[in-house]
Amino acid sequence: MPMFSSNRRNDIPALEYDMNPYESFMKKHLQHYGYYTGRNASFRQSYQNFADWDQVTSFGAEVSDSDSESDDLKNSRSDSHRERDDTRTTQLIYSFKEGKMVPRLREPRQLYAINNKELGPQQTARWPSEIEVLPDRVKHISNGSNGEPEPFYKRTGEEHTPWIKGEDNGGEVVYEYEPRNTPFFMRSRVGGYRGEDLRAYIYELSDPNDPTLIFESRFESGNLAKVIKVGPYSYELWLRPDYYTGKHTQWYYFRVTNTRANVTYRFTIVNFMKSDSLYNHGMRPLMYSDKNAAQKKLGWVRCGSEIAYYKCNMRYVSGKSERCHYALTWTCQFPYNNDTTYFAHCYPYTYTDLQDYLLNITNDPIKSRICKQRMLCRTLAGNLVYVLTITSPTNDSEQNKMKKGVVLTSRVHPGETNASLMMKGFLDFLTGTSADAKLLRDTFVFKIVPMLNPDGVVVGNYRCSLAGRDLNRNYKTVLKESFPSVWHTKNMIRRLKEEREIVVYCDLHGHSRKRNIFIYGCENRFRPERRLRERIFPVMLSRNASDKFSFDACKFKVQKSKEGTGRIVMWNMGIMNSYTMEATFSGSNLGKKKGYHFSAADLESMGYDFCDTLLDYCDPDSTKAEQILVELEERMKQEILQQMQKIGQTTVVSPSDIDLDDYYTSGLESSDGGSDSSVSDGLPVHLQYLAEQLPKKKKRLKSKKERDKERTPSKKTTQATAIQEGIPFEGKTSDRPGTAHQKSHESHKMSASPTGHIRYTTVRPKSRDDRTNGGIPIFTQERSDERAVKKSDYLEAITNAYLQNGVLRADDLQQQDVPHLRYSSRQGQQSPLPEGPCESHQKAFAASYVANTLGLKASWLPGRLQTIKRVHFHPRLPHSRSPEAEP
Repeated sequence: MPMFSSNRRNDIPALEYDMNPYESFMKKHLQHYGYYTGRNASFRQSYQNFADWDQVTSFGAEVSDSDSESDDLKNSRSDSHRERDDTRTTQLIYSFKEGKMVPRLREPRQLYAINNKELGPQQTARWPSEIEVLPDRVKHISNGSNGEPEPFYKRTGEEHTPWIKGEDNGGEVVYEYEPRNTPFFMRSRVGGYRGEDLRAYIYELSDPNDPTLIFESRFESGNLAKVIKVGPYSYELWLRPDYYTGKHTQWYYFRVTNTRANVTYRFTIVNFMKSDSLYNHGMRPLMYSDKNAAQKKLGWVRCGSEIAYYKCNMRYVSGKSERCHYALTWTCQFPYNNDTTYFAHCYPYTYTDLQDYLLNITNDPIKSRICKQRMLCRTLAGNLVYVLTITSPTNDSEQNKMKKGVVLTSRVHPGETNASLMMKGFLDFLTGTSADAKLLRDTFVFKIVPMLNPDGVVVGNYRCSLAGRDLNRNYKTVLKESFPSVWHTKNMIRRLKEEREIVVYCDLHGHSRKRNIFIYGCENRFRPERRLRERIFPVMLSRNASDKFSFDACKFKVQKSKEGTGRIVMWNMGIMNSYTMEATFSGSNLGKKKGYHFSAADLESMGYDFCDTLLDYCDPDSTKAEQILVELEERMKQEILQQMQKIGQTTVVSPSDIDLDDYYTSGLESSDGGSDSSVSDGLPVHLQYLAEQLPKKKKRLKSKKERDKERTPSKKTTQATAIQEGIPFEGKTSDRPGTAHQKSHESHKMSASPTGHIRYTTVRPKSRDDRTNGGIPIFTQERSDERAVKKSDYLEAITNAYLQNGVLRADDLQQQDVPHLRYSSRQGQQSPLPEGPCESHQKAFAASYVANTLGLKASWLPGRLQTIKRVHFHPRLPHSRSPEAEP
């Protein structure tokens, strides 16, 4: 019999309406885009309800009439569950096959895969919603300088360094764009700001003969904030700092139109912050002409003369002090009239360029099999961070497990575009058809993140993300939402390391102060079995790219200020060969390329050399690696010997006498502080802003008892009073510095014994209640105690005078006190002059005077005498003699 009874079939509504809310919503959503609009109407009309569909499919098991009642009950229960599953699940789909509807499981959704059937960019770049963006995309051809090397600029020493004038000295603003002021990133949008009240000011030509240049930078990766015309053909340019920060002005990329041929223009960028630059060592700006590209197929070329980088008269506030800006000035001539020309710090490589490159790989039937693209995460603005997995496909799981891992990342600093060119060369080689490329894919599993900071690349930042912070200082962060790309990258590497050994981790960067290409690594000084082995790979790379890569510029010192970088974090995770590879913005001073700039092709070829070095490093024959290790040990011993000779140690006379276990230290090499790596500047901007808005914690009010305790310092027992009164002291001894004269008085007070004198005191111990035991208030009792102390001091002074003159006898001898004089040093005099007795001895002198007036033998009283009261002098008695006059 059928699975469902006929009575139950009649109660089931039409199949079209029997769906859960999610399916209903998705169907309406798809109808908006043209789906479910009648193409399958005849198919749906063939089966009006679920009963017809059930009769056609005959989906169920026939049951005989001889089955027991219990079996019928079980079948009815299973039928009800099966009906509920068939009609409510979203994982079953039905296809029409041989006149029947056949159910099958839905294919799993590839949530992070890239659709290889797309014909355009995979996703349009998203911008912060307050930034104005031009709708047209900027495109450049990749060819440059016709393959000819471009030499460095040779300074003459007579380059003009113009004084910065600005608007206040007659300059005219011809371009200005300042985005709407927001304290931190809040939302993004495709195409940026869509309002009609545009804030950018663009100079409008008064007539066709007006020679003023028209500037623009509101396109992807563009950076220009303000332009002031200070002469007929002279312009001062201000760069925009990284968004939501006030610093990092290094990257520039802008265009000019309305050019005049054979006219010398001067451009001066006035707000750089670094004290030194490669522009002081022959580097020249890059220029791109649209007409050159269209007519001669010529792309980016080096340009400029009279190039100078210098400290200018503009200042900015840094912390509590002011610093000077640095300016870059150059002159150039345009080849065509009315041309569109671009200037840039380095070869631009935008987020859209990366998407086009990845799309070409995806649409290639061969490359798409060996290169799988996934979405690692989304950035703050919603742009995709791609991760590529490149390896040879295989069905042998054991063979796949034997492969080692290699991880490469790039563009964590958006202004370092030369890193993307090295990454492009690496991907071109690895996805190619050469035998070496196939061997690499058979040996390794490559995990590649080609652009870690797409948000910064889109908006034209030099160093930071939209969090306003340097991502390469936050690999140790737990703030997943603020630094998503580095957080997911670190976790991806951790999972990969659990699966297989990672041979090399390398983060690609650019450098603005040094020439050549070099590596920063991490030394293994505390692990003798690994010592110097982290340097084998850079040595091999320097031999494969001897005209570009410099091993002498490599550093392997691990600094505390760089603990948040990817290089050190991955090294702490156990990856021995953890590197940061830095490529200069300028060129080389090695081999055949000495004195020439690096072209885009040179940077891409560095990716090829990196792949060759991987094959050399992982060669099963380790003879080459062991030979390099021996050379590194000899080189290290030579450096140690030279260092010892500099400091005058002559105990070691030859490198063979040096034991690396005893002498090896990281102090032999300088730090990498001269690199572009800056220190971390704290939490993300939005968290700092929110912290400032939080209400401050109110100061706790003190109770009446605490206030009274502060107002009555006499209640505290000091060490001096404890010694005088003969009670134990449990407080803390004062460590405040004093003069030698004050310390001498303290020593006298400390050395005096209270047992040699008759004490007069009426001080009684106080209770902790607000009143004394007799019911008298505490403050009244305190005043009474103070009067008793003064009285006892007076009686003690008289008693001491009697004791010293033999009127009274004491068992213990008294130590005589020596008078002290206070000294002052006056200007222009060599020795200090006495001013007279100090305050303590003035009181002692008064006590001596009282004793003389009483007819007693005068002498100096101990230093613990404080006050003498109620002493009346007879006017006719002679004055007392000074202590010095006593025999």
